[in-house]
Amino acid sequence: MQRRPRDSACLVEIVEGSSDDVIRIDRVSKIYQTGDILVHALRGLTLTIRRGEFVAIMGPSGSGKSTLMNVIGCLDRPTKGKYFLEGVDVSTMGKSELADVRNKRVGFVFQSFNLVSRTSALENVELPLLYAGVSGSERKRRAKEALAIVGLSDRERNMPNQLSGGQQQRVALARALVNNPSIVLADEPTGALDTRTSVEVMEIFQRLNRERKLTVIIVTHEADISLYAERVILVRDGRIASDAPVGNRWNAAEVLRNMPEIPAESEDLEELEGRSISKE
Repeated sequence: MQRRPRDSACLVEIVEGSSDDVIRIDRVSKIYQTGDILVHALRGLTLTIRRGEFVAIMGPSGSGKSTLMNVIGCLDRPTKGKYFLEGVDVSTMGKSELADVRNKRVGFVFQSFNLVSRTSALENVELPLLYAGVSGSERKRRAKEALAIVGLSDRERNMPNQLSGGQQQRVALARALVNNPSIVLADEPTGALDTRTSVEVMEIFQRLNRERKLTVIIVTHEADISLYAERVILVRDGRIASDAPVGNRWNAAEVLRNMPEIPAESEDLEELEGRSISKE
């Protein structure tokens, strides 16, 4: 083990290991106190995720999967144990350091999209770059590129209420990608979507994972969604109950080709807007 300065204010522990290990969690426990009651959300959990993997984390309510997601996403610190992100120990970092890590290394996608309602799709995608102090012209260039990746170049100026649920989730995914993160962490990314739109979102995840070697981690309770990953980790009672590759992995692009055709989201939205205008 060696140490080197991360910046002038602190020293950060660097751990030698496989350069392919983007996440290494070593005997991590997380304990919450509610009054006089101690809740053991994670119990000495150990986990490694390699660069470029597509992993699904599953588990029943209260299993600890959400706590594990919060630790991986640097939203929370473990009570015990170590968490190394790209070889750097982030488990002992302060709030400001963790915020910096989240902004630069982790892209988040949430079930509820978490878009700013009075801001256009392009401006929503620009937000992480704004917080990072990126110049206006560079923010716009990178945000346009991210929206193109998810197929929304023609929706840059649309507000969230002018977009379908699937389009809003793709804006959220573009926002997660705009800072070129080490990992994309998606919490129930298809929970608010219909079947076809869910598959479309999973196709984007698979494409990014395949073409860009992006490390993708999804937290889901849907067994069929987990089949688009290459590895499924089952969490129970704060521990890993099983960790295995997906034997017959689903190809989202192929599933889409075999699904019956339905009107495009944009057509449905335009028809609905047209009815509203005619009534007025």
